[in-house]
Formats: sequence, structure tokens, C-alpha cells
Amino acid sequence: MGIGFRELLIILVIALVLFGAKKLKNVGSDLGAAVRGFKKAVNDGDDEQTKQLNDLSGKDADFQERAGATKSDSKPNA
Repeated sequence: MGIGFRELLIILVIALVLFGAKKLKNVGSDLGAAVRGFKKAVNDGDDEQTKQLNDLSGKDADFQERAGATKSDSKPNA
């Protein structure tokens, strides 16, 4: 039940009547710029999240190495 060709054509005609050809072109380019900006923000957020996860996993590995060295250096209780 998506938007068919006929419905899309009606929406475009109504938008053309309301805004005019010149304004409709500007609205379209502004909408495209907004979508590109949104996608860039989402991708930057994903990159930042991946970087933070990698930093945390690196810190966890360092902690595990130090914890393992401490345990192996200690003398067992007999």
C-alpha cells in the first residue's frame, strides 16, 4: 500500500501550484541538502561510536594483560 505513480503525480502538481516552479526547485535542493546533512551526521556518529568501542576494547586488553601479569607474579599460597 505504498504511494503509486498517480498519487505521486497529484502531490507534485499540488506542490507546483502552491510553491511555483522556481520555489519548488529551491525546496527540492534544500531538502536534498538536509538529507545529505542527516546522512553525514549519522555516519559521523557511527564512526565516533566505533572509535569509542575500539578505544574501550584496547583499554580492556591492557587491563587484562596487567591483571594477568600481577597474578602470575604472585606466589601461590601453600
